Amino acid sequence: MYKLILCIVPHESGEFITSAARQAGAGGGTVLMGRGTASSNIMQLLGLGDTSKDITLNVVTDDLLEAVRSKIQRVCEEKKAHFGVMVTMDADGFLKAGGTMTQKSASEKKGDKDMEQYELINVIVNKGYAEDAMAAARKAGAGGGTIIGARGTAKEGDSTFFGVEIVPEKEMLMILVPQEKKQDIVKAISELSCFAKAGSGIIFCQTACDFTLLGK
Repeated sequence: MYKLILCIVPHESGEFITSAARQAGAGGGTVLMGRGTASSNIMQLLGLGDTSKDITLNVVTDDLLEAVRSKIQRVCEEKKAHFGVMVTMDADGFLKAGGTMTQKSASEKKGDKDMEQYELINVIVNKGYAEDAMAAARKAGAGGGTIIGARGTAKEGDSTFFGVEIVPEKEMLMILVPQEKKQDIVKAISELSCFAKAGSGIIFCQTACDFTLLGK
């Protein structure tokens, strides 16, 4: 089966991470650009400062997971403390172009339960509201988050997509939190006035199997 390795590191460090992953046997990776939201005195979880960030995505098979994670961790030991974070998540229903979809069985998913410690909360909102969502999340116990600029993809004339009103510019907020805090944080975000209107945003969560701080 497959795992998604997600790393959040300083801007222009994404290629450094994906190169290390390839050296350990991974295929190609993807680098996204985002920005941190935490103040300098809140160096927790994804809150690594109000600076530009690179977000790297590598999908690997289970047998390569530890080798790739270990390689990334080793090369980052040369970097400063709090260089970044690395999170591993299940990649269910992974489909390669020209191939077939693979999916974990129910028994395999049940076996992963003992490893669950963190949740990645993903919030997609219209541009300008991600900071409000982050402020509410902090009050509910979150450390910091990472915001990624995005845009809608529907054609002109479409009014909604999965119930979300089509606005060209979007923001995606990613917050990594201990599982016991997830419900309180999701509730705090969903109660914001910007979520009062139907179709104004989406919140979805993913289980993080592993969480590693990168750097010295």
